[in-house]
Amino acid sequence: MTALGTGLDRRGATGLPAWAYAIAAVGVALIVVPPLALLFRTPWGTFVDQVTSSSSLDALRLSLTTAATSTVLCLVLGVPMAVIFARHDGVVVRVLRALVLLPLVLPPVVGGLALLYTFGRLGIIGGRLHDAGIDVAFTTTAVVLAQTFVALPFLVISVEGAVRVIGTRYEEVAATLGAGPSRTLWKVTLPLVAPSLVAGLVLSFARALGEFGATITFAGNAPGVTQTAPLAIYVAAVDDPQAAVPLSLILVVISLVVVVGVHSRRRRGEAGAL
Repeated sequence: MTALGTGLDRRGATGLPAWAYAIAAVGVALIVVPPLALLFRTPWGTFVDQVTSSSSLDALRLSLTTAATSTVLCLVLGVPMAVIFARHDGVVVRVLRALVLLPLVLPPVVGGLALLYTFGRLGIIGGRLHDAGIDVAFTTTAVVLAQTFVALPFLVISVEGAVRVIGTRYEEVAATLGAGPSRTLWKVTLPLVAPSLVAGLVLSFARALGEFGATITFAGNAPGVTQTAPLAIYVAAVDDPQAAVPLSLILVVISLVVVVGVHSRRRRGEAGAL
């Protein structure tokens, strides 16, 4: 009785009308039902054979390897950018920040086309590399670049927000104690934003793992070379949509683990702060 009363009191305290819950339920259903539909339509009799086939394993292995590599690149490139964006607020920095976050809203196919005209054989950089005997487009390297292009903003925005929140007080104290900028960054700033950094890395990995549009435009769809799991799912779905379900379900499970892990870690961080 007490628990029920407490629950009613909390719901009443929010002041939300009944129609808000109804609309929220529709929104939840819109997101939750499609993955459940995959679960119900999965051909369990041939599930193991399909997900362990050579083509599926090659595509999944390539996805995990390239996603991990692009996540490392996001870490190396994203952390310095995030700290700079958080600590400076000039016009140039604002413009650069907007450009760096552009892949968040840019159609992936457009991003892939931009990468192609940058690193392709006729690209502004790729042309010079081709003359030197180095081709980037339609290689595994292109997959990593495409994934990094779309995933990097997730890490930048996660770390930047955390750096802004902690302020500069601890860094100033470290400076008065004789710590240089590099030591302060490694020993003070990064440990303070570690939860957000981990969350950004996980989200970047998940985004890279699911990348499709930029990859197929810039890297192509060569089995064993550039055909990642999303591309393999697309090819399978063209001939037989049900044949694409098992590998799709694997990616759903991986994504769900990522989301639950990030959310749980964030809740633990908030509880610790309280």
